Amino acid sequence: MPEAQKEQRIPVVQKILSANDQAALENREHLQARDITTINIMASPGAGKTTLIMATIARLEGDRRVGVVEGDVASQVDAERIASTGAPVVQINTGGACHLDAPMVHSALSALPLDEIDLLFIENVGNLICPVSFDLGQTHSIALISVPEGHDKPYKYPAIFEAVDLVVVTKSDLMPYLDFDLDAFRELVHGLNPEAQVLVVSAKTGDGLDAWIDWLKEYRQ
Repeated sequence: MPEAQKEQRIPVVQKILSANDQAALENREHLQARDITTINIMASPGAGKTTLIMATIARLEGDRRVGVVEGDVASQVDAERIASTGAPVVQINTGGACHLDAPMVHSALSALPLDEIDLLFIENVGNLICPVSFDLGQTHSIALISVPEGHDKPYKYPAIFEAVDLVVVTKSDLMPYLDFDLDAFRELVHGLNPEAQVLVVSAKTGDGLDAWIDWLKEYRQ
């Protein structure tokens, strides 16, 4: 490829990332001013993001006021499920994009009753690659990995495990029936990110949810 073409691409990428980072900074300041803790949840499709959020809303009822931003390529199925809990929710349809970005979230924030929210979940588009590169203005980022996906995901998608503050293994009720080596998984995660805590939960049975709720309360500040 000619050198001139290479040089033309660099400032374009820089401008895109710079614009996102500026919007993320504004989101973060906006949310911090209202004392809202914001959790960016990243995971594969079907890992149980919405189910965990719904279980969390039920556990925190009367203790923390939860709001949700739902990201998806199309449809509002998950947003409708969240709305059934009574929590305020806004749907973002990316129209094909494999991730949310800060300007999208900025638009969603204006549609939420932020003065009535203590804890905001951003459910990112189901993908283990694209969402990692885009700061949304969150307080913390977490990754969900379901037991059926296997314990080797850190081998295949290291960037997400390096970027998050917490890893949650979901659908733990299936562990007796599947070949998921939890010790090997923890070792892989900590090899990439020694500071990341690993929690194991089942939103279906409730196992591990107390530890998850404790983590949320501890990092609320």
